[in-house]
Amino acid sequence: MSARTLPLLFLNLGGEMLYILDQRLRAQSIPGEKARKDEWTDVDRKRVMNDIITTMFNKKFMEELFKPQELYSKKALRTVYDRLAHASIMRLNQASMDKLYDLMTMAFKYQVLLCPRPRDILLVTFNHLDAIKDFIYDSPGIMNQVDETFRRLIDTYSCLSDGEFQLIRQTLLIFFQDMHIRVSIFLKDKVQNSNGRFVLPISGPVPWGTEVPGLIRIFNHDGDEVKRTEFTTPGNYVTPQREGSFGLYGDRVLKLGTNMYSISRPVETHMSGSSKNLASHAKENIVPNPLAKEELNFLARLLGGLEIKNPSGSDTGFRLNLFTTDEEEEHAALTRPEELSYKVINIEATQEPGRREELSCILGELEVAEPRPESSGKGEDLLALMDAL
Repeated sequence: MSARTLPLLFLNLGGEMLYILDQRLRAQSIPGEKARKDEWTDVDRKRVMNDIITTMFNKKFMEELFKPQELYSKKALRTVYDRLAHASIMRLNQASMDKLYDLMTMAFKYQVLLCPRPRDILLVTFNHLDAIKDFIYDSPGIMNQVDETFRRLIDTYSCLSDGEFQLIRQTLLIFFQDMHIRVSIFLKDKVQNSNGRFVLPISGPVPWGTEVPGLIRIFNHDGDEVKRTEFTTPGNYVTPQREGSFGLYGDRVLKLGTNMYSISRPVETHMSGSSKNLASHAKENIVPNPLAKEELNFLARLLGGLEIKNPSGSDTGFRLNLFTTDEEEEHAALTRPEELSYKVINIEATQEPGRREELSCILGELEVAEPRPESSGKGEDLLALMDAL
């Protein structure tokens, strides 16, 4: 498992989340002069996008994110995105949040599977960040936050070897391996089967720096080529014209990670048969989880340090529906297997010293007694940092 995977996972999933929210907000927006108080306008859309991107690329949050660390569990990471999606005036109910997370994860899983080289995961990340910069082109302050993360990515990952990127790719695939949610866009494009598994192409450009398959060279013990044998391949492979840019600007060449929702079309998710069968396997394993103590710290900080910021005194937030109708949303909530639904519990918590003291006492009783180094392994928790923004 690579300790450098979390920033790439977080940024790419966050990019997909922003693509989806932007598409749905545009679809539901009403011209400002015609909109009622509870209806979306383009001003509201920009406000939501700016608020979420500002929170997502907060400097302290990014500093913590880029520290070498193990991936969080699926539930812990899902909680981070739930907090991120509600960082503005927008409100999603459980079914819409489930659908949003399904679309995010399946899109990035598909991109990881199709990367020609493990190193190209970085190009996918750059495509997401390029698109995010387009969302906030008229907000120079937020643009600087994104550019700073861009530079941090380049500094952190440009020096890694191909073997280290292969380990990052394996870590991501392990994270995604049990997720087989069917997505309408993928089904219509015939890149996903009815069981939720992706169809990998056997044609197209080969990875940069490699040759089109079809030739076998045989060498002797001195390293001299002594024989060539050609063979036919079922696919139609081509040599890429150039390598994508790994700089702050430039042509990435690779299209994976660009906004597939830019052309308006409905996107639906369905639980595949294999995912339903996964329900019994997805229940909490009785074997102790090495991340359990970290998630306990996650919950303790959530309980003790949660502070909900209301954008304005009387502003209760706008509701966004990721389904076509409210009936579809209600049906999705009722039919989704309970084991595969990441339920988010709303907890009323304050900054009262007495409450924090009591929670610390409870946490102390639950703490596993073990020797610990002077410095904390993962530092402050990502979710706690997000709550403090």
